[in-house]
Amino acid sequence: MIDTAEPASPAPEEGRPSARRWGTAALALAVVVGLLLGYAGGLLTPRLTRPGETSAEAGFARDMTTHHAQAVEMGLVAFDRGTDPEVRSIGGDIATAQQGELGIMQAWLRSWELDPAGSEPSMSWMPDGTGMVKNGLMPGMATPEEMAKLHAAEGRELDVLFLQMMIKHHLGGIHMIDGILEASDEPDVVRTAQTMKNTQRKDLTNLQNALKRLGG
Repeated sequence: MIDTAEPASPAPEEGRPSARRWGTAALALAVVVGLLLGYAGGLLTPRLTRPGETSAEAGFARDMTTHHAQAVEMGLVAFDRGTDPEVRSIGGDIATAQQGELGIMQAWLRSWELDPAGSEPSMSWMPDGTGMVKNGLMPGMATPEEMAKLHAAEGRELDVLFLQMMIKHHLGGIHMIDGILEASDEPDVVRTAQTMKNTQRKDLTNLQNALKRLGG
């Protein structure tokens, strides 16, 4: 006799990869939206004067854009492939927040009619800043080898490695933010930089607590 019963529905475990893909797609969309909102916010800020090509503001915007871009990449890796729920949540939050800030800084450069890349060396806008650049990397940034290791890691190793790398990344970023807070009197730059600092200090507390919990 031919069995005409409908095939059994997949077990809940079998549906999880699909749910993870949807979660990743949603985060990717949020990152894009954050970039666009940040970009729009930066363009809408009225200003009577413009920082110049060699200004601290322009240097900070360019360098922190590069710094943020790596943090977004790290956050997306943690969100997409992390195994600890808190690590995935932290990674997603960092990716979306920093992409939005990245958009703001790109909008600044456009409104100042400055090239996104510029001609000045990295960190030259900060006193003794060029001496902080090691092998072409700004404070706290991961090396290509470290990024490759993060992409290749799995399970708890990935969770712990992400936390360790992002803690170092944020500490370097805060150092750069302190530099622009001392150097700039542009209201929008100062306001945004202070918000970045507050957010990253909060992130650091969460990152360090999660690392301690995971025994890293």
